[in-house]
Amino acid sequence: MHTEKKKGFARLPLLLGGGLALGVAFLLALAVLPSVVSADGVEPAAEREGLSLITDTPEEGMQVALRLARMGVTETQPDREVLHSLRPEYAMNPDALIASSHVVAVHFQTVAEANDYWR
Repeated sequence: MHTEKKKGFARLPLLLGGGLALGVAFLLALAVLPSVVSADGVEPAAEREGLSLITDTPEEGMQVALRLARMGVTETQPDREVLHSLRPEYAMNPDALIASSHVVAVHFQTVAEANDYWR
């Protein structure tokens, strides 16, 4: 039996098991709640960039979903040097890429619902 400890993003599926839904819900809440200026006086990125869930087309909705996913990552890890140093680990990890796709899909589902599925 193989007993080597998993390192870095290899543990991602274990960590995401029960916490994925909670984490995604948290990111969605941050993205769609009304803007609040933090105690340090910095306004959230979504407000600075004029982000809205309302779009004219599904294609624009997908762009919003991708933007929300990116913002979630950069808000979670604001140190660009650290963020970029981790990229090789998750860029070659299929489980991490699938998890990223799932986050985008959940964001897109939220945007689609906010737009009444573009009907």
